[in-house]
Amino acid sequence: MRIDFILTGGILPLFEGMEAVIRQHLERLANGDKVPMVVIGCFTDVQFAAINAGRAALELHLLEQNEILFIGRHLFASRSKDGYGIDDIVRQILSALSEEALAHIDTFVSYTQNPNARDDGYGNQVNDRAVFEMTAKKPRAELYSVMPKGDANKPTKKAAP
Repeated sequence: MRIDFILTGGILPLFEGMEAVIRQHLERLANGDKVPMVVIGCFTDVQFAAINAGRAALELHLLEQNEILFIGRHLFASRSKDGYGIDDIVRQILSALSEEALAHIDTFVSYTQNPNARDDGYGNQVNDRAVFEMTAKKPRAELYSVMPKGDANKPTKKAAP
């Protein structure tokens, strides 16, 4: 079963200054460092209500706190393996967590996706998706991954050292 919500509006998801924090986390991960979990923002009021309505309909636990947590380990590993650099990943996150992003809930995955296509610089028009882990940090949402949906042309992968 899948439930899509197409309402938007309310407060902006990322807190002020979080773009720099996200970038620093990704740079530290690129250097092999461990990074702490940080709260980078929250869903818009409509996104949060839609996520909880979808989770309730699927008989999943509700999010009690409207917070988006970020560590970035899996996210960085996945996207850098595809050849994306830190600047690319930051753009994907900002787009996927925008106030325009739509909440999608099903039994196995919860995500927001920007319905507005973005030129990714590699010849694609992509719709960025933010995937959330909502069980390990219960009752909060952790930004687990981002995916530029529609990226048929990926960047050139970097050679292994």
